[in-house]
Amino acid sequence: MTHTHRSLVYRDALLTDLSTIVAIYNSTVASRIVTADTVEVSIESKLPWFKSHNKRTRPLWMVENGDRQPIGWVSFQSFYGRPAYNGTAEISIYLDENQRGKGYGKEILRYALQQAPIHAIDTIMAFIFAHNLSSINLFQQEGFEEWGNFPDIALLDGVRRSLVVLGRKV
Repeated sequence: MTHTHRSLVYRDALLTDLSTIVAIYNSTVASRIVTADTVEVSIESKLPWFKSHNKRTRPLWMVENGDRQPIGWVSFQSFYGRPAYNGTAEISIYLDENQRGKGYGKEILRYALQQAPIHAIDTIMAFIFAHNLSSINLFQQEGFEEWGNFPDIALLDGVRRSLVVLGRKV
């Protein structure tokens, strides 16, 4: 699938994209704001995650600008792994460090919300560190509400961090 929506192009990620996906992901590790990984991950370690996606119900899309240069990726992952939760997915949006703060996150989230029903997703959840205020604000602006708060469950460089679960029906 390749789809252009507004200024961005969305296409199904290929195995050849995995190095770009991992590089974008790894660019967030040092900030201690986006991911609970404390060291960069390898391409090999993300291969099972990559293979867990499928075009029909759990897509992983590369996001490209009008010049077809990758600016980020977005994925839907299964929640909890039980059949009764098949309509629920966790969303992840990651942007290249040079593309952050340009409004792409909002555009990508809106696209994902529009596409969710096509992929049999009726509930979307986002797991975000409580100190990641920009991501929380982005999701709340698009109608997500706080569905859970796990206080001080992560330890990043000696600092306890809380995890907020945001959710929305689509």
